Amino acid sequence: MPHIAILGAGAVGTALATNWAARGHEITFGVRDADSESARKALNMLGGRARGTHFADAVTAGDVVVLALPWRAVEATLAGVDDFGGRVLIDATNPLEFVDGSLRLAVGHTTSGGERVAEWARGARVVKTLNQIGAERMAEPSALSPKPVMFAAGDDPEAREEALALIADLGFEAQDFGPLAGARLLEPFALTWIHMALVRGELLPVSWTGSGVI
Repeated sequence: MPHIAILGAGAVGTALATNWAARGHEITFGVRDADSESARKALNMLGGRARGTHFADAVTAGDVVVLALPWRAVEATLAGVDDFGGRVLIDATNPLEFVDGSLRLAVGHTTSGGERVAEWARGARVVKTLNQIGAERMAEPSALSPKPVMFAAGDDPEAREEALALIADLGFEAQDFGPLAGARLLEPFALTWIHMALVRGELLPVSWTGSGVI
């Protein structure tokens, strides 16, 4: 069972860590400051089933790495990792920015955030996935009926298969989306979720307490 390093201890990283830890995976959070409030909160929610360390050390500890950071922090964080050593890097980010008070994609059409991550993350086999719904749905998607679909796009077929297995382990209906360029479609899909759930309020809320969907 792979040891999972999660770069970022926010809502997405904590939800994924809680879900995978409950299924027996060892978890290491990669954070800028292990004494920060967000890091302490994430570790407390995991109840001793995870540890926190600096980004580069977390990558070294993990068999698979998950990128769960705000887009503005991604490039600098990846620059601080010398080499991913062929590890699968699951990119759960979305390249979002506010312009004139509205949320929009920072890149798209001819490239994607996932493809940028592949350029910045030296030695990583990047798979774009876990970016298509909100964090509150990630803690226990198997509690929903039917199970929500989660697509995965990446240029390395073996990396996609490894990521798809971990997605299925979370409780999603894992679907292969082909090469990494497919992230150009998956990232706008995240904006669709945000628009429906947060702007229109048309998706029923799911409360997440750190222990599952209630």
